[in-house]
Amino acid sequence: MLLVYVIFVAVLLCVLRFLSKTSVLHIIAAFWQSLEDRLYLYQSYKVPQFNENLQENLLYRKVYTYLHSLPSVEDSDFTNLFTGSKPNDILLRLDPAQRISDSFLGARLWWTSEKSDSDAGRAFVLRLRKKEKRRVLRPYMQHILSVADDIDLRKGEINLYLNMENGSRENGRWKSVPFSHPATMDTVLMDGDLKNKVKSDLELFVKSKQYYHRLGRVWKRSYLLYGPSGTGKSSFIAAMARFLCFDIYNIDLSRVSDDSDLKMLLVQTTTKSLIVIENLDELLSAKSTAVSLSGILSFMDGIISYCGEERVMVFTINGKDQVDQTVIKPGRIDVHIHFPPCDFSAFKSLATSCLGVKEHKLFPQVEESFQNGAYLSQEEISDIMIANRNSPSRALKSVISALQSNKLGRRLSDYGSGQLLEESGDSGSLFSRESVHVKEFKKLYGFLRIGSRRKEEPLDLASADKQVQLN
Repeated sequence: MLLVYVIFVAVLLCVLRFLSKTSVLHIIAAFWQSLEDRLYLYQSYKVPQFNENLQENLLYRKVYTYLHSLPSVEDSDFTNLFTGSKPNDILLRLDPAQRISDSFLGARLWWTSEKSDSDAGRAFVLRLRKKEKRRVLRPYMQHILSVADDIDLRKGEINLYLNMENGSRENGRWKSVPFSHPATMDTVLMDGDLKNKVKSDLELFVKSKQYYHRLGRVWKRSYLLYGPSGTGKSSFIAAMARFLCFDIYNIDLSRVSDDSDLKMLLVQTTTKSLIVIENLDELLSAKSTAVSLSGILSFMDGIISYCGEERVMVFTINGKDQVDQTVIKPGRIDVHIHFPPCDFSAFKSLATSCLGVKEHKLFPQVEESFQNGAYLSQEEISDIMIANRNSPSRALKSVISALQSNKLGRRLSDYGSGQLLEESGDSGSLFSRESVHVKEFKKLYGFLRIGSRRKEEPLDLASADKQVQLN
């Protein structure tokens, strides 16, 4: 009898070992799930990635974040492994064939990822017992939103979205990649007073939802960054995004088919986003895009720009004289920020950050070169310093040599050097490197009326002294 029992156990173990190495168990599980579905014991809910207009479903993003935080993702049989933004990060991502479980308020729930019924994106499918859906569903979805928000806040990660060619519907019009630009408000090269004014303006904006709504205006703000190439406009955009923790939507107008397509791209952006169009003046003057000037104007402040809130629009140009003035007229852009050519003060900041040098015997020669009209952009100077960072003296000599070979025959002050560039009668205004005391800045805010008039003046903190006196 004992021998029979031992043989039975041995056979059973062999069968189980065989089953564990084959797909039989999965076939049985799939059959059982199909049987339950036929008996209508479960209710299914789908969370698609995009709606019929290819607008991203924010709930899909929240569910995505939540599901990838569950321990059951690691325990599943079909989890994909990817490297993260850091070299040692290993990320677990759902597989299309993956089925993971979760529990909430004593109920058991299951999630799967599958291709959407439409030809755009994917969808998450939630299954739970019908008898528990009224008790569990809404509290569970609120729980997902809360957990996902906490995870996003802790990570502080942002994404860069790039627009795809029109007609690409598999993943929508926007393609996202992790944004890893290291620039922050602390590292960006900018005068301290100017930097504080920008930060205060952004902080005020994110806290002003009720104020904008009370005025009957859309909660958005627009910036114009202008100055020669290489003066730090792109790095400043990255610093703005990290300061606000907003995703960046970088619009390439060469991939936009017409004005309507541009409007659709704007509609498909999300809240808490930085919407960027770089080198707008070059794109408009080249006539190489299918977008008209009226399309740009409608994008900036037309009725389509009101489809969405808590967004910051950023436009960059090389010079105000190179773009149609209707683009930057008062009321269309809230804040103008000038990025002047590199001066000696900015050079010293670069020497400190790139070379660790605050003073050097060659500094007077560099200063003299600037005074004699030599010019290099911040980007060019920093590249020279980085290439020669092991020898500060060699780096400074290389900068002096490059400056002497790039004299423009005019002094740097001709470029403005951080001062107000507009004529006294120009209604446009800007942030510049001109110093303004914080107390005067705070006093100025008492006179600003964000959106209280249909056509408001762009914010000018460079001339704050004059405005305070007038008020």
